[in-house]
Amino acid sequence: MRCYVCAMEGAVSDAAAVCIVCGMGLCVEHAIRDDVELWEGGYPFPAHEMKRQVARILCPECYEAFGGQK
Repeated sequence: MRCYVCAMEGAVSDAAAVCIVCGMGLCVEHAIRDDVELWEGGYPFPAHEMKRQVARILCPECYEAFGGQK
């Protein structure tokens, strides 16, 4: 698999990770490791934020959608 971001820039590089949100293949340069909040709740609600966070790999677009540098 190749890095999608590099391909859009006209470069070729192997993917080292996959974005947990959109599934985009990412090279080491474009993969962003970030802690994502966990939410828990029953149907239909209420939901509450859990006390811990989980490290996830995100592409630059999804990272920005999650709020970027918090």
